[in-house]
Amino acid sequence: MSQSLWVALGLVLIVEGLGPLLAPKGWRNMVLQLAQQPDEQIRRVGGCLVVAGAVITIMLLN
Repeated sequence: MSQSLWVALGLVLIVEGLGPLLAPKGWRNMVLQLAQQPDEQIRRVGGCLVVAGAVITIMLLN
């Protein structure tokens, strides 16, 4: 189980690193636009991402 968590963390880091690696200007603009959004909207996006990740994880484990 521990190895699976490390593999998952590694994959998350790879996916997260692709934006700044392949399109640094576009990634910077996206982060600047995100920083200008109200906290409520950022929380909503974060919540949607958590739910989507949980659904994908549950589907893959079953």
